[in-house]
Amino acid sequence: MDPVTLTTERLLMRPFAPEDAEATHTACQDPEIQRWTVVPSPYTRADAELFTRKLSPSGWQDDTMYNFAVLLRGGGPLVGALGVNRRNLPGTYEVGFWTAKEHRGAGLMTEAVLAAARWAFTALPADRLEWRAEVGNAPSRAVALRAGFRMEGEQRSALLNKGIRHDTWTGALLPADLGLPGTHPHRPAPDVSGAL
Repeated sequence: MDPVTLTTERLLMRPFAPEDAEATHTACQDPEIQRWTVVPSPYTRADAELFTRKLSPSGWQDDTMYNFAVLLRGGGPLVGALGVNRRNLPGTYEVGFWTAKEHRGAGLMTEAVLAAARWAFTALPADRLEWRAEVGNAPSRAVALRAGFRMEGEQRSALLNKGIRHDTWTGALLPADLGLPGTHPHRPAPDVSGAL
Protein backbone atom coordinates (compact mmCIF):
# COMPACT_ATOMS: atom_id res chain seq x y z
CA MET A 1 0.00 0.00 0.00
CA ASP A 2 1.14 3.50 -0.71
CA PRO A 3 1.79 5.35 2.56
CA VAL A 4 -1.01 7.69 3.62
CA THR A 5 -1.34 10.70 5.90
CA LEU A 6 -4.35 11.12 8.18
CA THR A 7 -5.52 14.29 9.88
CA THR A 8 -7.86 14.95 12.77
CA GLU A 9 -8.93 18.15 14.48
CA ARG A 10 -5.63 18.32 16.40
CA LEU A 11 -3.34 15.74 14.80
CA LEU A 12 -1.30 14.92 11.73
CA MET A 13 -0.56 11.20 11.36
CA ARG A 14 2.01 10.31 8.73
CA PRO A 15 4.37 7.42 8.06
CA PHE A 16 7.59 7.51 10.04
CA ALA A 17 10.59 8.96 8.20
CA PRO A 18 14.33 8.83 8.91
CA GLU A 19 14.21 12.34 10.41
CA ASP A 20 11.95 10.97 13.19
CA ALA A 21 14.74 8.81 14.63
CA GLU A 22 15.91 11.36 17.20
CA ALA A 23 12.41 12.13 18.52
CA THR A 24 11.55 8.42 18.61
CA HIS A 25 14.75 7.64 20.50
CA THR A 26 14.07 10.44 23.00
CA ALA A 27 10.43 9.41 23.62
CA CYS A 28 11.34 5.75 24.04
CA GLN A 29 13.73 6.55 26.89
CA ASP A 30 10.60 6.78 29.04
CA PRO A 31 10.57 3.77 31.41
CA GLU A 32 6.78 3.45 30.99
CA ILE A 33 7.07 2.98 27.20
CA GLN A 34 9.82 0.42 27.69
CA ARG A 35 7.83 -1.33 30.43
CA TRP A 36 4.48 -1.67 28.68
CA THR A 37 5.38 -1.97 24.99
CA VAL A 38 7.55 -4.36 23.02
CA VAL A 39 10.16 -1.71 22.14
CA PRO A 40 13.67 -2.88 23.05
CA SER A 41 14.99 -2.03 26.49
CA PRO A 42 17.36 -0.28 26.67
CA TYR A 43 16.20 1.63 23.58
CA THR A 44 19.19 2.82 21.55
CA ARG A 45 19.59 5.31 18.74
CA ALA A 46 20.24 2.31 16.46
CA ASP A 47 16.82 0.88 17.46
CA ALA A 48 15.16 4.17 16.50
CA GLU A 49 16.98 4.29 13.17
CA LEU A 50 16.05 0.68 12.39
CA PHE A 51 12.40 1.44 13.16
CA THR A 52 12.16 4.72 11.23
CA ARG A 53 14.40 3.81 8.26
CA LYS A 54 13.62 0.13 7.68
CA LEU A 55 10.84 -1.50 9.69
CA SER A 56 8.17 1.17 9.20
CA PRO A 57 8.73 1.69 5.45
CA SER A 58 8.88 -2.06 4.78
CA GLY A 59 5.58 -2.59 6.61
CA TRP A 60 3.87 -0.21 4.21
CA GLN A 61 5.59 -1.84 1.21
CA ASP A 62 4.57 -5.39 2.06
CA ASP A 63 1.10 -4.51 3.41
CA THR A 64 1.61 -6.00 6.86
CA MET A 65 2.19 -3.07 9.20
CA TYR A 66 1.14 0.56 8.89
CA ASN A 67 3.02 2.75 11.39
CA PHE A 68 2.13 6.39 11.90
CA ALA A 69 4.13 9.14 13.57
CA VAL A 70 1.53 11.12 15.53
CA LEU A 71 2.19 14.87 15.52
CA LEU A 72 0.27 18.02 16.41
CA ARG A 73 -1.29 19.59 13.31
CA GLY A 74 0.21 22.97 14.02
CA GLY A 75 3.70 21.53 14.19
CA GLY A 76 5.75 20.54 17.14
CA PRO A 77 7.36 17.44 18.57
CA LEU A 78 6.36 13.81 18.17
CA VAL A 79 3.25 13.08 20.24
CA GLY A 80 3.40 9.31 19.85
CA ALA A 81 3.35 6.32 17.57
CA LEU A 82 0.47 4.22 16.32
CA GLY A 83 0.60 1.02 14.29
CA VAL A 84 -2.09 -1.00 12.55
CA ASN A 85 -0.87 -4.54 11.95
CA ARG A 86 -2.36 -7.31 9.85
CA ARG A 87 -3.36 -10.41 11.83
CA ASN A 88 -3.60 -13.98 10.54
CA LEU A 89 -7.39 -13.99 10.18
CA PRO A 90 -8.55 -12.19 7.02
CA GLY A 91 -10.08 -8.79 7.76
CA THR A 92 -8.55 -8.68 11.25
CA TYR A 93 -5.98 -6.06 12.26
CA GLU A 94 -4.44 -5.02 15.57
CA VAL A 95 -3.77 -1.50 16.79
CA GLY A 96 -0.88 -0.63 19.09
CA PHE A 97 0.38 2.73 20.31
CA TRP A 98 2.48 4.71 22.72
CA THR A 99 2.28 8.34 23.77
CA ALA A 100 5.23 10.56 24.67
CA LYS A 101 5.15 11.35 28.38
CA GLU A 102 4.54 15.09 28.02
CA HIS A 103 1.45 14.52 25.81
CA ARG A 104 -0.43 12.04 27.99
CA GLY A 105 -3.81 12.84 29.44
CA ALA A 106 -5.02 15.20 26.70
CA GLY A 107 -7.02 12.63 24.69
CA LEU A 108 -4.62 12.84 21.75
CA MET A 109 -4.06 9.09 21.43
CA THR A 110 -7.79 8.37 21.62
CA GLU A 111 -8.21 10.80 18.73
CA ALA A 112 -5.42 9.04 16.81
CA VAL A 113 -6.86 5.56 17.46
CA LEU A 114 -10.28 6.64 16.18
CA ALA A 115 -8.75 8.13 13.03
CA ALA A 116 -6.74 4.96 12.42
CA ALA A 117 -9.82 2.80 13.00
CA ARG A 118 -11.91 4.77 10.50
CA TRP A 119 -9.07 4.50 7.99
CA ALA A 120 -8.69 0.74 8.57
CA PHE A 121 -12.43 0.15 8.14
CA THR A 122 -12.65 2.21 4.94
CA ALA A 123 -9.26 1.80 3.22
CA LEU A 124 -8.23 -1.70 4.31
CA PRO A 125 -10.44 -4.75 4.12
CA ALA A 126 -10.83 -4.54 7.93
CA ASP A 127 -13.87 -5.97 9.68
CA ARG A 128 -12.31 -6.19 13.13
CA LEU A 129 -9.70 -4.06 14.87
CA GLU A 130 -8.18 -5.69 17.92
CA TRP A 131 -6.43 -4.07 20.86
CA ARG A 132 -4.46 -5.87 23.53
CA ALA A 133 -2.19 -4.81 26.31
CA GLU A 134 -0.46 -6.49 29.17
CA VAL A 135 -2.76 -6.84 32.18
CA GLY A 136 -2.09 -3.80 34.35
CA ASN A 137 -1.54 -1.29 31.53
CA ALA A 138 -4.45 0.87 32.66
CA PRO A 139 -3.58 3.92 30.49
CA SER A 140 -3.69 1.86 27.29
CA ARG A 141 -6.96 0.25 28.37
CA ALA A 142 -8.43 3.72 29.07
CA VAL A 143 -7.55 4.86 25.53
CA ALA A 144 -9.14 1.74 24.05
CA LEU A 145 -12.31 2.18 26.10
CA ARG A 146 -12.62 5.88 25.19
CA ALA A 147 -12.22 4.91 21.51
CA GLY A 148 -15.15 2.50 21.83
CA PHE A 149 -13.39 -0.86 22.02
CA ARG A 150 -15.42 -3.55 23.73
CA MET A 151 -13.37 -5.48 26.26
CA GLU A 152 -13.46 -9.19 25.51
CA GLY A 153 -11.51 -10.58 28.43
CA GLU A 154 -8.05 -11.77 29.31
CA GLN A 155 -5.73 -14.11 27.43
CA ARG A 156 -3.19 -16.09 29.38
CA SER A 157 0.41 -15.96 28.18
CA ALA A 158 -0.63 -14.05 25.04
CA LEU A 159 2.22 -11.52 24.83
CA LEU A 160 5.94 -12.20 24.61
CA ASN A 161 7.76 -9.09 25.79
CA LYS A 162 11.51 -9.02 26.41
CA GLY A 163 11.72 -12.79 26.84
CA ILE A 164 8.80 -13.11 29.29
CA ARG A 165 5.26 -14.21 28.48
CA HIS A 166 2.50 -11.99 29.92
CA ASP A 167 -1.27 -12.21 30.25
CA THR A 168 -3.16 -9.60 28.23
CA TRP A 169 -6.41 -7.71 28.24
CA THR A 170 -8.13 -7.88 24.86
CA GLY A 171 -10.76 -5.81 23.14
CA ALA A 172 -12.15 -5.22 19.68
CA LEU A 173 -13.77 -2.50 17.63
CA LEU A 174 -16.04 -3.30 14.68
CA PRO A 175 -17.05 -1.04 11.79
CA ALA A 176 -20.62 -0.90 13.10
CA ASP A 177 -19.31 0.55 16.38
CA LEU A 178 -18.34 3.65 14.37
CA GLY A 179 -21.45 3.63 12.16
CA LEU A 180 -19.53 2.17 9.21
CA PRO A 181 -20.39 -0.82 7.03
CA GLY A 182 -18.21 -3.91 7.18
CA THR A 183 -16.83 -5.78 4.20
CA HIS A 184 -18.56 -8.99 5.34
CA PRO A 185 -21.85 -9.48 7.18
CA HIS A 186 -21.58 -9.96 10.95
CA ARG A 187 -23.96 -12.32 12.76
CA PRO A 188 -23.71 -11.65 16.50
CA ALA A 189 -24.17 -14.61 18.82
CA PRO A 190 -27.67 -14.89 20.27
CA ASP A 191 -28.13 -13.82 23.87
CA VAL A 192 -28.29 -17.06 25.82
CA SER A 193 -27.92 -15.51 29.28
CA GLY A 194 -31.59 -16.21 30.13
CA ALA A 195 -31.37 -19.81 28.89
CA LEU A 196 -29.16 -20.93 31.76
